[in-house]
Amino acid sequence: MEQSNKTANNNDDHPVIVITGCSSGIGRVTARYLRERFVTVYPTARTDAEVEELRSEGFEGAMRLDVRRPEEIAAVIREVLAREGRIDAWFNNAGYGQMGAVEDLPAEALREQFETNVIGLHECTRQILPVMRRQGYGKIIQHSSVLGLVSLPMRGAYNASKYAVEGLTDTLRLELEGSGIHVSLLNTGPVTSRFRENALKTLDRIDIDGSRWRSLYRKALKGESRKVPFNLPPEAVAAVVHRILLSESPQPRYYITKATWLLAAARRILSTRLLDRVLLRV
Repeated sequence: MEQSNKTANNNDDHPVIVITGCSSGIGRVTARYLRERFVTVYPTARTDAEVEELRSEGFEGAMRLDVRRPEEIAAVIREVLAREGRIDAWFNNAGYGQMGAVEDLPAEALREQFETNVIGLHECTRQILPVMRRQGYGKIIQHSSVLGLVSLPMRGAYNASKYAVEGLTDTLRLELEGSGIHVSLLNTGPVTSRFRENALKTLDRIDIDGSRWRSLYRKALKGESRKVPFNLPPEAVAAVVHRILLSESPQPRYYITKATWLLAAARRILSTRLLDRVLLRV
């Protein structure tokens, strides 16, 4: 039996996980959910104020981590290893969504989107892999999206970043075959969080007044966009992360929310033109 299985099944040795992007929403809820189930959780957040919030909730191991800064990633890994001697799992959850039509998207906005959602995720993965290779086991959980499977309008930068995460992770999984290190993708659909609120803030990078899409942007800013169906609470993601921690052989991919299942099926079944018609109505 692999050492990872022994760790997961040893009642005296709780799994140790690092989670990025725990300032709010899915990351913070997942940290709470896992702690309640006797997982040793090291939540991280981008600012000192957010780290203090986590510590005020009893997360003594909370640390600052901006995934765009390799030195902060290395510092988190060193600290957790000094305290625990191992890291059983790493959840790459940090990310945000840049809104805007592709034709309105400044190159710098696209670059910033990739710096966090792709390059930051990759650097975290790259730095934790040597640790897990030495251990001979480990679990890396990549937070993708339903928009890593299909694209929606006005989300070009985010769509592209999640497609990139899919490609990197699918390749990594093949390269880690037989290593004892498992890699899982989470294709999360609509989940209650501050994601949309934070995404709307990114519209300040868009020239709204000069855009042919200005009426749509203004509706979004006023909160007049269509309601998202099949929405689930963030605990839906936390439960899947917990399942991965307890599994001897986690799945390579997990669909979260009915919307993900439906759109993934539509992608397989429908022609590109028919799928486009569906996506334009979502």
